[in-house]
Amino acid sequence: MRLPQINRKYLKLFDWYTLLLLVVISLTGVLTIYSATRPILSSHQPSYYIKQLLWIVIGIVCVFAVVLYDYLWLKNFAYVLYIFGIVMLVLVLMVGRSGLGAQRWFDVGIFSFQPSELFRVILIVAIGKYLSSVKGQLTKWPLGFSAIIFGLLPFILIIKQPHLGTGLILLMTYFFMALSKKIERRIIITLVVLAVMVAPLLIKPMWNSLKDYQKKRIVAFIDPSRDPRGIGYQIEQSKITIGAGMIFGRGYLKGTQGPLKFLPEKHTDFIFSVFAEEWGFAGSIFIFALYLLLFMRGIDTAMKAKDDFARHVAIGITFMLFLYFLINIGMVIGVMPVVGVPIPLMSYGGTSIVTNYIAVGILINIRMRRLVLL
Repeated sequence: MRLPQINRKYLKLFDWYTLLLLVVISLTGVLTIYSATRPILSSHQPSYYIKQLLWIVIGIVCVFAVVLYDYLWLKNFAYVLYIFGIVMLVLVLMVGRSGLGAQRWFDVGIFSFQPSELFRVILIVAIGKYLSSVKGQLTKWPLGFSAIIFGLLPFILIIKQPHLGTGLILLMTYFFMALSKKIERRIIITLVVLAVMVAPLLIKPMWNSLKDYQKKRIVAFIDPSRDPRGIGYQIEQSKITIGAGMIFGRGYLKGTQGPLKFLPEKHTDFIFSVFAEEWGFAGSIFIFALYLLLFMRGIDTAMKAKDDFARHVAIGITFMLFLYFLINIGMVIGVMPVVGVPIPLMSYGGTSIVTNYIAVGILINIRMRRLVLL
């Protein structure tokens, strides 16, 4: 099969503005990772920040690789990618590496990766193709319910790892994309009524199926003060860390909660807490503004997309990134349960960084080709 021709003229239309937002947010994350993991009580400096820089470079390369080819090639291979992703999710449950009570990684030589992270983009592309292939609303029951199964299968596989946070985000992203297509009202009403009727019967089985640490996180969210040195420790320490920053922060490399190891997961899930301690409320507003500009760029790209597939994919990617941001911030300030969701582009993690860069690369691709005739 012939590979698509690279059309270099599109590089003149490259969206440097979006790439700049990505790099600024990511480098802010690197600086915060360095500060959060710097040695105070010892002389050893972990190499997390160096690894994160390497992943950012790989992510930038992936962005340029993604934009070289017309995004319609993604549409052509969407279902193949979906099947490949499902196979990866099944395999990781069978032969994946376990850690911290979960089995969600593949070890590949010198690094490991999470297939659930990559599947975020695969699912959006596959759902985008499915929705764009349906003319008008999803008015027929088979279409509506087959679309639901499309999103439900990977959700079940991901929560089996278990990775409840990512599974819920994928499910919510799917439903938001489906609503943007407009599902017939009677289908939505029926699903809501069924959910209300079945939910009481599922509460106990679902609670019993949760891991102990997941149950503790829910209890900690409801009442962090119940066990401040145990199940409520993360939330309490996170709020203390953020509060210590006050208006203008303690200053860069002057935060103490992370380096002194009071705050768990300081360079991953709770990296924003470290940032807020050093830069305060003013710095938090600045980083929020950068994320807002990125989300607005994604929405604008969806509105200007030249076809339904591109519009659905742009909506899905933007909403997915927004959900990760919203849930992480809600988690660290104590208004949402701790579900292990990183803040996109800032938190340490190779697979997450590269996947997010690929996702935004697809947005840039769509924006570059919005004026080209089909």
